[in-house]
Amino acid sequence: MLKFCSLYSGSSGNCLFVSSNNTKILVDCGTSCKKICEGLASISSSIEDIDAILITHEHSDHIQSLGMISEKFDIPVYANLETWNAIGKIKEKVSLKNIKYFNNNEDFTLNDLSIHPFSIPHDAANPCGFNIHNGKRKISIATDLGHIDGNLLQELENSSFILLESNYEPEMLNVSRYPFHLKQRIKGPYGHLSNEEAGKTISFLMKKDLKQVMLGHLSKENNFPELAYKTVVEELMHNNSDINTIELNVAHRNEPSKIITI
Repeated sequence: MLKFCSLYSGSSGNCLFVSSNNTKILVDCGTSCKKICEGLASISSSIEDIDAILITHEHSDHIQSLGMISEKFDIPVYANLETWNAIGKIKEKVSLKNIKYFNNNEDFTLNDLSIHPFSIPHDAANPCGFNIHNGKRKISIATDLGHIDGNLLQELENSSFILLESNYEPEMLNVSRYPFHLKQRIKGPYGHLSNEEAGKTISFLMKKDLKQVMLGHLSKENNFPELAYKTVVEELMHNNSDINTIELNVAHRNEPSKIITI
C-alpha cells in the first residue's frame, strides 16, 4: 500500500509526503521547518518518523528548510550530484553521513520502496521527477515541467496516481505584472506546465491506466484552483476522455491535501 499527501504545493513552497507500510519519506522541503512539522502532525504523522528526503532540484521553493530539517532530525537527503553542487550553503548543514546520491534514470531502494528518478525539462542543474513503487503499485511526482515529450510520457505510463504540475493559465500570465523575461521563462520549454497542457497529458495517460491525479505547483499570481480544475476537465472532455473514470483533485498551497491511498 502507498499513501500520498501534498503537505504544501505551489510556487511559494513545495513539500510532499509518501508512505508505505515500512517507509515514510518527504519529497522536497520548500517551506519552513515549522510548517512542515505542523503539516505532518495534521495527518497524524511526525517529522521524527521520516526515513529520508528526496530532492527534485535546487530552487528555493523546493529546498528552503532542507538543511535545518536534516540537521535537527538527522534525516538522510537524496539528490543527484549536480543538484547537490547547486544547493549552496544549505548543504553545509547536512552531515556527511546524510548526504546521499542517486543518478537520474537509475533505480534505488529505500526499505520497501523502489525509487526511479527521471529527468525533466526545467531550468535547474539536473532536475528530476520520481516514480515510486511498492510492489505493483506506482505513483509519480512530476512538477516543474517546461514541456511534455515522449520520454516523459513513457515515464508516467502505468501510474495509478500522479501529482502533475498545472502551473499557470496563459491569459493570466500574459496580463500579469511579471516582467517580460519572466513570462517567457515560465511558458518556455524549460519553465512550467500550463493548465491546458496538464489536461492533454492526463487525457493521454488515462489510456495507460491512470485513475487518480492531483494538480500541483499552481502559481499564486497566474492561476487558481477552480480555474485549473475547470480547464483540465474541459480538456479531458475535448479529447473524449471519460471523466467518470478519473479522480481529479487540486493540491493546496497552504495546507495538506486529502490523503490518497493506492
